[in-house]
Amino acid sequence: MKAVLMAGGVGSRLRPLTIGLPKPMIPVVTKPVMAHTLELLKYHGITDVVATLQYRAEIIQSYFRTGSKLGMDISYSVEDVPLGTAGGVRLAGDKLNETFIVISGDALTDFNLKPIIDYHYSRHAIATIVLTRVLNPLEYGVIITDPNGSVTHFQEKPSWGEVVSDTINTGIYIFEPEILEWIPKKSVVDWSKDVFPRLLANKKALFGYVAQGYWCDIGNIPEYFRACADLLNKQLQVPELGEQIKEGVWVGKNVQIASDAQLFGPIYLDDGVKIKEGAVIYGPTSIHSNTVVDKNAHLTRCHIWQNSYIGLDSELTDSLVGKQCNVKAKSSMEDVILGDNNIVGEKAVLYPGVKIWPNKEIEAGAVIKSSIIWGTKGRRNLFGQFGISGVINVDLTPEVVTKLGASFAATLPAGSWVTVNQGPHRTSQMLKRAIMAGIPSAGVNVWDLEIMSTPVARYYTRTSKAMAGVDIRASTKDYRVIDIHFTNNQGLNLDHNTERNIEWIYFREDFRRADIDDIGDIERPSNVISTYQEGFLAAIDEALIRQANFKLVIDYLHSPSSEVMTQILSKIKVTTIPLNAHTNSSKAEKAPSKENWLQQLSKIVKVVGTDLGVQLDVNGERLRLITDRGALVPDNLATLMITDLALRANDQTHAIECPKIVVPVNQTQRFEKLAKLHHAEIVRTKFDLYALMKTSLEPNVILAADGEGRFIFPAFQPAIDGMMALAKLLEFMALLNTKVSQALNNLSPFHTYSAFVECPWDKKGQVMRLLNNKFSGSSSENMDGLKIFSNPTTWVLIRPDPYLPQFEICAEAATTLQAQHLVNEYQDLVKSFEV
Repeated sequence: MKAVLMAGGVGSRLRPLTIGLPKPMIPVVTKPVMAHTLELLKYHGITDVVATLQYRAEIIQSYFRTGSKLGMDISYSVEDVPLGTAGGVRLAGDKLNETFIVISGDALTDFNLKPIIDYHYSRHAIATIVLTRVLNPLEYGVIITDPNGSVTHFQEKPSWGEVVSDTINTGIYIFEPEILEWIPKKSVVDWSKDVFPRLLANKKALFGYVAQGYWCDIGNIPEYFRACADLLNKQLQVPELGEQIKEGVWVGKNVQIASDAQLFGPIYLDDGVKIKEGAVIYGPTSIHSNTVVDKNAHLTRCHIWQNSYIGLDSELTDSLVGKQCNVKAKSSMEDVILGDNNIVGEKAVLYPGVKIWPNKEIEAGAVIKSSIIWGTKGRRNLFGQFGISGVINVDLTPEVVTKLGASFAATLPAGSWVTVNQGPHRTSQMLKRAIMAGIPSAGVNVWDLEIMSTPVARYYTRTSKAMAGVDIRASTKDYRVIDIHFTNNQGLNLDHNTERNIEWIYFREDFRRADIDDIGDIERPSNVISTYQEGFLAAIDEALIRQANFKLVIDYLHSPSSEVMTQILSKIKVTTIPLNAHTNSSKAEKAPSKENWLQQLSKIVKVVGTDLGVQLDVNGERLRLITDRGALVPDNLATLMITDLALRANDQTHAIECPKIVVPVNQTQRFEKLAKLHHAEIVRTKFDLYALMKTSLEPNVILAADGEGRFIFPAFQPAIDGMMALAKLLEFMALLNTKVSQALNNLSPFHTYSAFVECPWDKKGQVMRLLNNKFSGSSSENMDGLKIFSNPTTWVLIRPDPYLPQFEICAEAATTLQAQHLVNEYQDLVKSFEV
């Protein structure tokens, strides 16, 4: 017996799931619903199948092909325009010369087909309609039969007042070939509305068979959820879902589940799924191939399609997430349908009943109360505080980064050179190779610096003939996030106009494609470290540091900085106890261990009795300090201390007559007090690394710092460099004959406090307007947000975060408690202005 599998449905009631997917390809737990139907046919020995297609036919054809992998023979009949349930079968009529079964490709069933076929033959029927009984027949065609099984009456989608039976048409039929004579060719014809009433009127042998077993027409979202839940709960007979690792939990191949993840079945995890630490999942839930559920995420009765990412601390209940979606950290949704290729920003909230059509982006912190259907919301921008950042293989995939490389190179002259370096983690290496595929395509050459500290790469870019540089490495805050920094020919972060130009090219895909003879080269220079070391040693007083005979403990965090700095410290006769000095891609860049290593560093300093303890971050940029007494120096205090030492050293050497120090607007006013003592000037900038670097190029600037452990000594290079900061600190200590603990004692105390308050994107402008109106007559400034002064040393800064839906509020006062009260007061004020 042959089968005609009707698979042309658009599935409009299943949107947005069927925007890019034909209804029969909707996955039900383990496979597309059509695959379940084919499996049922094969089980009953029916392997010769004609599939009638119309909507997105190519997707079905490319997935199942000839059916040989299933042990079946599948051919296709494609309708140019929809011909109805019967018209589509008539189009395939030349292949139907024997008794055949017609079955829907978008319904899930485990009916035993053998007794149905036997019944058809025993009644000598021209057509047998397979029936089933349902609780709610309103959405179906109701069929009435006499005691012999002959059909006597049809009711198409009756109201409750019209219902006379709960026995409905399942869309499964057994036909004799002569049924085709009742269907006009190339016409729109329906079985229930046209053919069956005609057969009934002509007293043809039309029978109904009430089948026992499971049947579900996946016609809408609730029925889809019911089908998935029923399959997981074993309400129908299907092959084993996979390997059962515990009661009610089945897995495919290469599934990774953290030891402390909690799974409460029924749950199916498809091939390559990763469930990370602390995740909690309640069934019935299915998670499709290569999806990642990150730490502490909570999923309850959800279905997540393939290649998606569920962020840490996110909460999803009774929701469906389409393929290749990115649900970021701390977002929440209940009773939500998320179409394919969507991004849900961090801390976004999606209300019950919301449907998001494909290819949308929900901004961080957004509250979505209604469905988003039309249009597409792209990313607000590519560049953020740390360059271009994103979760590896979620936001930043190789194909995205290759496109970024081509966009960046298109802003540079053809034939120019670009340096590209990476952090030690293998994810950085993967994306470096991707970007190096994009850059030459625009006719730009690449110097591959391999694994290199950021300051070294910036210096080489500045001192070579390179026109720009690219630095790719895992974020120092979260190793799952990759930061991509683009720099200019001075090794500085790009200005915002250049960033916007790259974004414009990226989003328009207006790439410059080089001719085959002009494609860029990729080379590996051999003098990168030596160039940096030569310039480094020329910028410090080697003899002065040698004479001091310093001894220090230095933690390299398994970074490549150890290869550079170990040689420099050895040459200037600094005795070091190195920790984590071997570059290790599996240990480097994993933030959770850094604070533990700082505690270890403190203990070693106390025991060994060194002059200093130092931790360099993995980039070689951020400097953390432990005093000679083993105390951790807070970053903002370390900034003030090194500023004091730099000014005192300048007083002795008279290197600069009117020195300048550059710090962001959110740092303590104690800087102004220090500057007054040394006839220096404090230059304030926005809280932005580009602004800090650019301002450091001004005349007479001896130091720039962000207050978070990042320092610039522009006499060497106008870029952040933790290694140079360490060397200059040693130089100051030697010149002034002091220790860090003594230098700290020379500083008067200050008290600051900061916190965040959430604010929707569309309220930020309103809040700033009302704040400026309220404080227009007071002592305030608007360099970066609104800074309000009560007196020269008491202030509060309200700064709208440029990348998240929130404000940062910082304050300084006579005590920490007073500063905290100030922050709390202005948090309440911001909230009141949001209304």
